[in-house]
Amino acid sequence: MNVVLTIAIYFISMNILGLMVMGIDKYKAKKKTFRIPEATLFTIAVFGGSLGTTLGMFLFRHKTRHWYFLYGMPLILLVQVAIFYLLYRSPIEFLFL
Repeated sequence: MNVVLTIAIYFISMNILGLMVMGIDKYKAKKKTFRIPEATLFTIAVFGGSLGTTLGMFLFRHKTRHWYFLYGMPLILLVQVAIFYLLYRSPIEFLFL
C-alpha cells in the first residue's frame, strides 16, 4: 500500500473518530452517564483528529463554554495545518518508500 494513502487513511480515521467521540460525549452528557475524559478528547485532537473534534464541538454544541476547548481545539488544528504546510513547502524532499 502506498505510504501517502496510508497516512491519508490514518488522518481521515482519526478525524472521524474525533467527530464521533464528541457526539458520544454530548449524548452521554445529556443522559448524565459516565463521560469521556477531556484528556482523551485532547489526545485524539493532538494525534491527528483536530478537524473532527473541532467540527464536532461546534456541530454538537459541546464543550463550547470551556475556554480551553473553544481556543485549544482550533489552535491545535492551526498548528497541524502549519506543520503540514511547512513540510510541503520545505526544500527537503521526503521520500516515502
